[in-house]
Amino acid sequence: MTYGEHDVLRGLDFDVAAGTATVLVGRNGVGKSTVLRLVTGIEEASEGTVELAGKPLDERSAMVRADLAVVLDDIDFFPDLTVVEHLDLIARAHRVADPDQVVDEVLAEVGLVAQSAQLPGSLSSGQRRRLALASAFVRPRRLLVLDEPEQRLDAQGLAWLADRLQREKAAGLAVLLASHSPELVDAVADDVVDLNEVGP
Repeated sequence: MTYGEHDVLRGLDFDVAAGTATVLVGRNGVGKSTVLRLVTGIEEASEGTVELAGKPLDERSAMVRADLAVVLDDIDFFPDLTVVEHLDLIARAHRVADPDQVVDEVLAEVGLVAQSAQLPGSLSSGQRRRLALASAFVRPRRLLVLDEPEQRLDAQGLAWLADRLQREKAAGLAVLLASHSPELVDAVADDVVDLNEVGP
């Protein structure tokens, strides 16, 4: 991967199998978020390929959009929709069976029941992070991609996140995340990719 004349990543090769979690680690600026943006098709690699289920990933494909649930740091919310309306819209857009029940369960799990009638702009940074994660959990997915999901979560929230990701794996889903949290890495990682060791 290059930006202008600068190599950012070279020689990176890894797989994320169903029922496992692969965690990207490394210092700030080493390229963790870039890898996730390449995997999700937000950016295009200057060389190499990204495959989903053995086929080149095309983020314009309806199948790919249905299989990928993504929470990056720059997630946008619908500013005029309440928390529950936001999640309900996502669930219904993805044709979730019994969206009301799914949204209620996820709201309870992420601890946002009391804030369900609020607009995203009125939430604290930690609550917005929980809403971002909830947005992924109310929709179908085969691959869950998370960029430092532990950000702005307290110790209780981190323990919940580790448990949730373990349940994602147990359900046969693939998880790819970047993290700075040794506790989260130890709790969920089946494979660790250290980008400090991937030379530009």
